[in-house]
Amino acid sequence: MIVFENVGLRYGLGPEVLRDLTFRIDGHSFQFLTGPSGAGKTSLLRLLFLSLRPTRGLITMFDEDAATLSKDGRATLRRRIGIVFQDFRLLDHMTTYENVALPLRVLGREEATYRAEVVELLHWVGLGERIDAFPPILSGGEKQRAAIARAVIARPQLLLADEPTGNVDPNLGQRLLRLFIELNKSGTSVVIATHDIALMDEYDARRLVLHEGRLHVYD
Repeated sequence: MIVFENVGLRYGLGPEVLRDLTFRIDGHSFQFLTGPSGAGKTSLLRLLFLSLRPTRGLITMFDEDAATLSKDGRATLRRRIGIVFQDFRLLDHMTTYENVALPLRVLGREEATYRAEVVELLHWVGLGERIDAFPPILSGGEKQRAAIARAVIARPQLLLADEPTGNVDPNLGQRLLRLFIELNKSGTSVVIATHDIALMDEYDARRLVLHEGRLHVYD
């Protein structure tokens, strides 16, 4: 599904923050992305989401050369990717329901075909009573859950999650991780960036470890 070959990334004229990344993410795979603060996890997720272009190297996504894609081509590929940002990026003028339903609207589906699905997912992540609430009045944990629901609702081919359990209690964190696992079982490749070693130790999953800008893969 995704292949990185000798990829490097720098911001401006600064030193490379990611160096010589060569790895692949297969379809239907599940992996944790970890490493110390400042190692480049968020930068790598942004490369995977096509919101950054590499300084050098080759990235192939869904059989497309990411470097040669037009703006519209990149936007089309991103519709196949779900992402949970650390800052949530919910739209304040939309209700929780409308935020979560947005990917389905972008795909052109009629509301009658997805309303029950969105409501069910919101109840599952504990936001059943917040369906009509707007993001400014949600707590950090509620925003996190809404962002996760929005990322998974369209069953993307690739799910990227940046510290998705960082603002919730351990029990809810486990529940959310089970949601990612079930999504993976249905065919979605999953990449979860986390510092939580205890959480990773509970699951037999591949680890992508960033250290000083380089990636080490442990299958």
